[in-house]
Amino acid sequence: MVAFVLLVIGGLNWGIYAVTGGAWEVGQLLGGMTSAAAMAVYGLVGLAAIYEVVTHGKTCRECKPAGQM
Repeated sequence: MVAFVLLVIGGLNWGIYAVTGGAWEVGQLLGGMTSAAAMAVYGLVGLAAIYEVVTHGKTCRECKPAGQM
């Protein structure tokens, strides 16, 4: 669940970044892209993505043939 929430935060950040033409991103709330807090959040989002890629097959209903859940 934590990985999912972090991925949602990351996705919303990229969406906001795209809509504003790069003028705003969530890292600004944490002191800018290069602040330690923003780097920690971005690092966690990246780790969440890796975790989801590695564990995706275990939980995805679309990736398993019918009857294997």
